[in-house]
Amino acid sequence: EFTILALLLIAFGTGGIKPCVSAFGGDQFKLPEQEKYLGYFFSLFYFSINAGSLISTFLTPILRADVKCFGENSCYSLAFGVPGVLMIISIVFFVAGKRLYIIKNPSGNVLGKVSTCIGHAIMNSWKSKQKREHWLDHADDKYDSNLIEDIKSLLRVLVLFLPLPVFWALFDQQGSRWTFQADRMEQDIGSWTLKADQMQVINPFLILLFIPLFEVVSC
Repeated sequence: EFTILALLLIAFGTGGIKPCVSAFGGDQFKLPEQEKYLGYFFSLFYFSINAGSLISTFLTPILRADVKCFGENSCYSLAFGVPGVLMIISIVFFVAGKRLYIIKNPSGNVLGKVSTCIGHAIMNSWKSKQKREHWLDHADDKYDSNLIEDIKSLLRVLVLFLPLPVFWALFDQQGSRWTFQADRMEQDIGSWTLKADQMQVINPFLILLFIPLFEVVSC
């Protein structure tokens, strides 16, 4: 029962931070004057996330396997406890800097506007005999042209999401199939032993390697 509760809390916490943290970081910049620095921020932000992921993915298995506690040959309490304490410390630092942040209150209902605009365009396209360049243009009698263009861009981007279930199904094998397979393979690299759950270090390592490269290429 505690496992289910823990998973629910993780889902709640992850669902709360993932869609908000990047937007919150972007809100700290004044556009268009600081647009250049905004790009640097997102690269540094992603780099920092994966640096933390690299360190934790490498060290947590060591704490689990090489430290003995509570009469066991492993110490899961320490492996989970250290990240837990560090998360609490990070929250304290985050809250302490609140007075320095630019906090923009949300306004409007973007999802509602998009949905009603699409619905209005569909209804008008059925009723109208006039042929338009794009079916969404039938909503221009009620909705702003900028919103209509944004929705057109959104629909084009949504096509890219079609293969994402396949990608994530393969990507998430790192935490399950990769670890399961590594646990049944030779793990010694010279005098050093690679623990099975350290296999996940490959992803953040490659990201840290390629972010600076892409920054150089893009410049």
